Amino acid sequence: ICPPITFVASANCVKYVGANLFFVDIDPNTYLLDIEKVEEIISSKPKGFFKGVIPIDFAGRAVDSEKLRALAQANDLWILEDACHAPGGFFVDSNGNAQTCGSGQFSDLSIFSFHPVKHIACGEGGMITTNNQLLYEKLLEYRTHGITRNSVEFENDLSVAWGLENPPENYPLWYMEMQTLGYNYRLTDIQAALGNSQLKRADKGIERRREIAKQYNAFFNSKDYIIRHSGSVEGHAYHLYVIEVEDRAGLYAFLREKKIFAQIHYFPVHQMPFHKNETQHQELIHSENYYKHCLSIPMFPSLSDSEIEFVLETIDKFHTA
Repeated sequence: ICPPITFVASANCVKYVGANLFFVDIDPNTYLLDIEKVEEIISSKPKGFFKGVIPIDFAGRAVDSEKLRALAQANDLWILEDACHAPGGFFVDSNGNAQTCGSGQFSDLSIFSFHPVKHIACGEGGMITTNNQLLYEKLLEYRTHGITRNSVEFENDLSVAWGLENPPENYPLWYMEMQTLGYNYRLTDIQAALGNSQLKRADKGIERRREIAKQYNAFFNSKDYIIRHSGSVEGHAYHLYVIEVEDRAGLYAFLREKKIFAQIHYFPVHQMPFHKNETQHQELIHSENYYKHCLSIPMFPSLSDSEIEFVLETIDKFHTA
């Protein structure tokens, strides 16, 4: 189960392993997977029909994974959290505690992206976090061709490992085994060094994003041409700031004329030609309606106050001219 308002990678991973994908609609007020609709679709199928859920911390807003975990446990489902938009994001659980995206308290795996536009950029690549030791060890194998250097897991006996009839009692230091078919998914050392350097300013970056969002919120709250916007949400990481307007195409073009490069996030995945023929879904009215109106306006830490003012003035000019 996956929402269609996401980058295609969230859905493609299901197809890579030959599984079937089922899209469930978003909550129009949060832009996140509608957990009530997830419950509806699960209850409409025999137990065991679904294997897992892929919620998206869309735009930086954290999914209530505590609520989703309760549903998953009752139906033997795993949770793979797409947290690519949300490093530093969190939601407040039923005990009043902040649960950070990727902490592994409720999700089996959480996925982060280090693409150039993300909070922490390495040029490309990403990271997976988990509290599950078995999954962790399996990930280490998969990222390095299926090879393990953990002697506890070795299958060949010592004589094979050493190439000797009377080997020593321990495996040689150089020895390793390929036990499954893996991949080369390692981040390069240079990219990792860049990522480590960015970690030092990650807190300042998210603080600035929230300051920008506060200015956007104050402006848009009084504008009747705004259908919805990302809003003021505790724990929001604000990878994106989304507004919904009636004439999205007109505003997009007008902003580009003024050298303000807004973007659309995202075209619904279930309408992509590949997934249109390969997936199932319930009615996705909110996702399709969201796409008709959504526009992501500039949101990055180096955005200056004067640039923010120019963005807001230009949007207002389009709607009041």
